[in-house]
Parts: sequence; structure tokens; C-alpha cells
Amino acid sequence: MAAAGGRRRWWWFLWAAVALHVVASGAGFVEDLDESFKENRKDDIWLVDFYAPWCGHCKKLEPVWNEVGIEMKNMGSPVKVGKMDATSFSSIASEFGVRGYPTIKLLKGDLAYNYRGPRTKDDIIEFANRVAGPLIRPLPSQHMFEHVQKRHRVLFVYVGGESPLKEKYIEVASELIVYTYFFSASEDVLPEYVTLPELPAVVVFKDGTYFVYDEYEDGDLSSWINRERFQGYLNVDGFTLYELGDTGKLVAIAVIDDKNSSVEHTRLKSIIQEVARDYRDHFHRDFQFGHMDGNDYINSLLMDDLTIPTIVVLNTSNQQYFLPDRHIENTEDMVQFINNILDGTAEAQGGDGLLQRIKRIIYDAKSTVVSVFKSSPLLGCFLFGLPLGVISIMCYGICTADTDGGVDEHEAVKKENGDRELTDEGSEEEQEEEKNGKYTELSDGELKQKDIMEKKKD
Repeated sequence: MAAAGGRRRWWWFLWAAVALHVVASGAGFVEDLDESFKENRKDDIWLVDFYAPWCGHCKKLEPVWNEVGIEMKNMGSPVKVGKMDATSFSSIASEFGVRGYPTIKLLKGDLAYNYRGPRTKDDIIEFANRVAGPLIRPLPSQHMFEHVQKRHRVLFVYVGGESPLKEKYIEVASELIVYTYFFSASEDVLPEYVTLPELPAVVVFKDGTYFVYDEYEDGDLSSWINRERFQGYLNVDGFTLYELGDTGKLVAIAVIDDKNSSVEHTRLKSIIQEVARDYRDHFHRDFQFGHMDGNDYINSLLMDDLTIPTIVVLNTSNQQYFLPDRHIENTEDMVQFINNILDGTAEAQGGDGLLQRIKRIIYDAKSTVVSVFKSSPLLGCFLFGLPLGVISIMCYGICTADTDGGVDEHEAVKKENGDRELTDEGSEEEQEEEKNGKYTELSDGELKQKDIMEKKKD
């Protein structure tokens, strides 16, 4: 028994030592940066996590960040991985535009690229490799084109030689490289099914087909690429909706329960998929299609209680939304609903007006209170009960003090008025005495004058 217990303790210590070694080795591939980083960084490409020691999200990211450091080192990437305490080196963090924590940036020469994707190891590494590499990646052969197309669901390719369009393409790539890859190729590298109306051209390959940029129909190249960088149909979540806000598109979503295999849930999802596929030429410039699992996020966004399954169309630019006025039975009903939105006959709800902003404040406050009480009733009582109790005592004290002060002030005024009346009465008596004195003085003068007159007669 003693020997078995000893072996268990030995294995436990061995496991702990291995875990500590892994953590330490991961931390070893992530450099702690200080004020010297500003001057020393320009010769290298850096992937930096700007964090705050007290930030909960930063602490959650730390083990992922260590894994990123290990992976980047093992693959021989030229990108160096570091982290900086933005509270200790706030001036440097401000120069790089750090406004919140954690903030992930790739620093390449004089350029700083923000990472806005999911905080997972694979997504962060994919971002670093994409941005650190060439801005435009050439595709020299059909084999290379096929290999790249298999790896990327959305693929932008410039076809042709030097031209103003290529200059614009490079400019857009420098802005949007944080979201997607950009490639270039000659016309003979493209698949045989691709037919281009003219050269040069910009083509996007996605959804099993391709679409050619048309300046007259699609407008600005940057806006077109920003709209087309998504597949025609998406599994939508909160982060995807945030990104779709930059496209200017309306988002048509089937809100369903992915775990529910009932006919109604699968039917609405299929309807949205069919519209996205079969009516792309009609709606792709104005609409993005997809489905969302569960209604929690959509309810908080709309400040409403939607029952699932249902269909909702969101305008992420002004927070308006549209609900069908009748049950969507088939694809034709969905197409009619979309056309009603486009021609303005469908009723828009929500928005970003003053009343909606006030409603949002009240809704968020209510949601916060409810979530706190649901997760921890005792903590909720303490957080909200204690301040309310203190405020109640303060209000009671203020009201009581005002009442007592009012009584005292009333008594003081009353006493002052009484004293003033007594003073005024004394003044009247003195005035009467003065009058009597003057009368007496005048009477004595008259008597003296009368005596003089009588003496003159004598």
C-alpha cells in the first residue's frame, strides 16, 4: 500500500513537472516587451498582445498566446510573438492605437494591422501568416491555382498585366489583407470554365462558381471586395454579424435550433439556402444569407422575444429589422418578402433613434440585473441591495434634516417678528414723548412772549 501510494505521488510530481515545463517553454517563445521595443522593432515583424494585468479576457487569452508562440517558432515563421503590459507602457500602447484589452496587432514596418477575429490559436496564426506574407501572392501554374482554391473558400485573383486596376487592387489589398488573401495570375492559369469579358480583370471564386468585378455595376473596388469576401450562405454568429456590418448588406437569417431535426426547422434553413443559391444574381448586392443557432443573441440584439424557428432580416447599419407578416411556406414566399423589403412596403422595426437608444439602455440594465441574480442570487443581493440600502438611509437622513431645519427656521422667524413688533411699539412711545416735549417747549415760549408784551404795556 505504501509503495503504491509512493508511486502515485511520484507520477503526480512527474505530471506537474511536465505541465510546468510546457507552460514555461510556451512563455519562453513569447517575449515580454518594454519601452525599448519602440526603437528595436522595425527590423522585424511582430505579433503583439497588448494586455492589462487585471483584465479577465487577457488572462483567458494568455495560454492561447503561449501556444501561438510555440507554433510560430516550430513552423519557422519570421513573425516574432510578444506581449506588452499596456498599463505600464501606456504611451507606447497609445501610439499603436490601443483602446481596449486585449488588443492584438501585427506590426510590419510602419504599418500596424488589427486582429478582430476569434481568439483561437489557429485563427490568430492564420492571420499572422496572411498579413506577414506578400501582399499579392502569384499563382504561376494551374496546379498551384487548384491547390490554393481547395484551401480557401473565397479567393480573389487579379488577372492581367500592369494597369490602373492593378494599382487599385494593390491599394485595396493593403487595407483588407486582415480579412482575406489576394492573388494574381495569368489568364491561362485559370480553369477552362472561366470566361472573362476583358482584361485586366478582378475575379472572386466562391460557392462553386466565380464572379467578375464590373466597375459600372459594382461601384468601388474596395466596397465590392468587402461585400464579396463572404460566402453566399453562412453559419451566422455574433462575430459574423459584427463583420457583416461593414458590407452594407441586409442579412436574412433563419433562426433555428441546430439540434432540433423537426421539419419546420430544416424547412426554413433549406428555404434560405435555396434563395441564396438560386437568386444570387437578383439579391447578392443587397443581401447576405445564413442561419443562426438559437435565439439568445438575436433576442438581445432586437430587444424582443422571437420564437424559433423564424426568419428575420437585419439591417446592421441602422439596427432596423424586418419580420415576415405571414408564414413563410416556400421559396416564393421568401422571395416576395425580400422584394417587399427592397420596394419599401415591408414594415421596418427597431432603429437607432432616441427612443430606441433609451430602450436599449433600459434593456441592457434589466438584462444585467437578471443575469447577475440568475448566476448568483447572493451576489446580486449584495451588489444591488447594499447600494439601495445606503441610498435609502441617505434619503431618509436628508428628508429628516430638512423637516427639523424647517421647524427651527419657522420658530426663529416667528421670534424675530415678535421682537420687531416690540421694537416698533417702543419707537411709537418715544415719538409720542418727543411730540409732547415739543408741545411743552412751544407753550413755554409763547408764555415768555406774552410776559414781554404785558411789560411793554405797563
